[in-house]
Amino acid sequence: MVLVLAVTAGGLLIVVAELLGLIVCAAGVWWFLAHRGVARLFGALVAVAAPAVLVLLYIHDGLWRTALVLGLCWGAMLAFGHAALRSSLPKRSHRATAARRPKRPVLIMNPKSGGGKVGRFGLVERAEKLGAQVILLDPAAQSDVAGLARQAVAEGADLLGVAGGDGTQALVAAVAAEHDLPFLVVCAGTRNHFAMDLGLDRSDPSRCLDALTDGEEIRVDLGDVDGRAFVNTASFGVYADIVRRPEYRDAKAGTALTFMPDLLTGEDARRIEARVDSTALPPQQALLISNNPYTSPDALTGGDRRPRLDTGELGVLGVRVNDAAEAADLAVRGSQSMGLTVTTAQRVEVTSSTPDAPGAAEIPVAVDGESLHMPTPVVCTLRPAALRVLLPRDRPDIPAPVPPVTFRRLIALAFGRPI
Repeated sequence: MVLVLAVTAGGLLIVVAELLGLIVCAAGVWWFLAHRGVARLFGALVAVAAPAVLVLLYIHDGLWRTALVLGLCWGAMLAFGHAALRSSLPKRSHRATAARRPKRPVLIMNPKSGGGKVGRFGLVERAEKLGAQVILLDPAAQSDVAGLARQAVAEGADLLGVAGGDGTQALVAAVAAEHDLPFLVVCAGTRNHFAMDLGLDRSDPSRCLDALTDGEEIRVDLGDVDGRAFVNTASFGVYADIVRRPEYRDAKAGTALTFMPDLLTGEDARRIEARVDSTALPPQQALLISNNPYTSPDALTGGDRRPRLDTGELGVLGVRVNDAAEAADLAVRGSQSMGLTVTTAQRVEVTSSTPDAPGAAEIPVAVDGESLHMPTPVVCTLRPAALRVLLPRDRPDIPAPVPPVTFRRLIALAFGRPI
């Protein structure tokens, strides 16, 4: 039916118009991000006007019914495609084993994390009631979280846990992995990507504490960037440059819009050079190295999940967009665009090339959202099955994410080929 509508009753006009509208909208978004002042305003107007003009065109030419039906058909096709791809994927490979109840669990809690979730959900009181020792970080002082975890191990802790953001999680997870102790994730951060991919209930962090009395254990990989562990991502380029700005913590969106033009096209524009295993990448504006691969490029915006945390591979996502035409190509072709790199690796070596300081001695790196500076080259690797994670038995069963629906994948599925 979609094919019939696409070539009859104005359907071909609709398809062409929507393709052109997508290209124009993408170009407008690029102008909005890469410029300031009048050019930014022009880009915003173009991005908003493109879909509005399409709607007016459909109404004027009496094509709105055909456009609506065609849109519904495409939506149904995508829904059925997602369902088919999801059903074809193998089950999650995480094999949980029965866990003994810890005798001396120690939990480190950040009262500021996630807008005060520790206090709002009564995590300290509940943890202590379940027999855990709680170390409450001082919001007014800089705490050595890894040092506190090592001290707890020296004093006999047989489990380490964190109620805080992913950056804090990674620091304590490294200590737990070093001593082969179970690690408890309490999702009290803002986004809790690691907890989401573990299937934990992010709406109620107190449910994570059920693992202390009725838990099971899995082993997952741990990312490593120059000796520092990460549970989610190590980011280079545009995002890392934005995160290091002092004002970023209080105004993320505003800071990003303020500095984006300089970081994309200005004199401060940084190009990241990297070697993925034995292959050299062309200079990238943004490079994201993940602890296990995400299923689609949405990982760059935080809109994706990792179906597995035990593949033994790093995920690699890179973006290279220099003008409005390349932005449009990325919007239209997605993962097939020349400006996007999507691959996996065992080892990634990152260096920096900037207009004013080629081969700079240090580059900014955002490790699980924390801003750091590291000497080049920065090497990212993976520690397979390094971390023992203690999970509650009763946790949301999040379905495995599916790759983007493309004709190539659907045809491969129809003929029984690997997707």
